[in-house]
Amino acid sequence: MKLYRVIIPVSDIEKATEFYNQVLELNGKRVSTGRHYFNCEGTILACFDPIADGDYFESQPNPDHVYLSVSNLEKVYSVIKELDPSLLQKSIKTQPWGERSFYAKDPFGNPICFVDEKTVFLG
Repeated sequence: MKLYRVIIPVSDIEKATEFYNQVLELNGKRVSTGRHYFNCEGTILACFDPIADGDYFESQPNPDHVYLSVSNLEKVYSVIKELDPSLLQKSIKTQPWGERSFYAKDPFGNPICFVDEKTVFLG
């Protein structure tokens, strides 16, 4: 079994595409009027705007964090800080289990955690 797609609900697909383009340093691909997919090494981070996609419900933020491992933790932190410092919940910290990470929210209220790929703890 393999996790292959994670949905990030958004209310503005253009704004979401721009935000995630900058944060992930990936262009991704528009796959429908309300879906933009970013291939994160085999798992798709899918920004989904239901209204733009023709569905009849509004998006709600994910209830808990999506965790992304990155090779450039400080750079990602500074990109988000430059885009909108209010999105950052904490500074970069080392967790008790050894991960270096920081918590943030995207412009739609989805909680995200960025973890230094060299410190990812798998249990």
